[in-house]
Amino acid sequence: MLKILIADDEAPARNRLKDLLADIGNVEICGEAKNGKELVELVAQLAPDIVLLDIRMPEMDGIEAAQHLQTLASPPAIIFTTAYDNYAITAFDMNAVDYLLKPIRQERLQTALQKASALQPRQLTEIAKLSPRRTHLNISERGRILLVAVADIIYLRAELKYVTVRTAEREYLIEASLTHLEQEFADTFVRLHRNCLVASAYISGFEKRSIDGHPDKQWVALLKHVPETITVSRRQQHLIRSQ
Repeated sequence: MLKILIADDEAPARNRLKDLLADIGNVEICGEAKNGKELVELVAQLAPDIVLLDIRMPEMDGIEAAQHLQTLASPPAIIFTTAYDNYAITAFDMNAVDYLLKPIRQERLQTALQKASALQPRQLTEIAKLSPRRTHLNISERGRILLVAVADIIYLRAELKYVTVRTAEREYLIEASLTHLEQEFADTFVRLHRNCLVASAYISGFEKRSIDGHPDKQWVALLKHVPETITVSRRQQHLIRSQ
């Protein structure tokens, strides 16, 4: 008995898949999701064998959701569902990624279920190019995935091999490259120090302060919602003048 989770933002599309699966038999629909964020949370709870995953969904699309699912110890097999899209289908075909074109036919669905498999890292790397930059970072914490919206992140600070992700509520730790994060989210964060990226939207101002007994006052960024300040390196002080 295959456990299947359906992810599609349109109820009629989910209902059609449920009808087709009911006729196939030997499957159990363990859940439904209306967007990628909801899907990731459900997969962690329900551990389905296969996810039928729509590509275009609000809040988080299917391709970003697939990226987050790959961080699980045992990710489910993924079959993408999509309306006709030349660019996406060419990428899927080139990288042997399984997909179903809408309207989905029962014979094609049954064949896809029989050969469904988890995405390989190379496949995921290639199809990730079809999606805009991520809307969330995923945090592995005590065996579960936490999704943190990029829009809620105040700063990202590198510490040894980890990066601290700071929101108004708390801190998280991820293993990531600060340089890669800077490149991916260049329109959201500015580098104020060699080890720290700060979201422009959360900078409330700059001022000079004495820090750790340093004889000279240093420029720091004042942040919204948190008491911490971030030191501005000499190299980045042109950002202060541009405010």
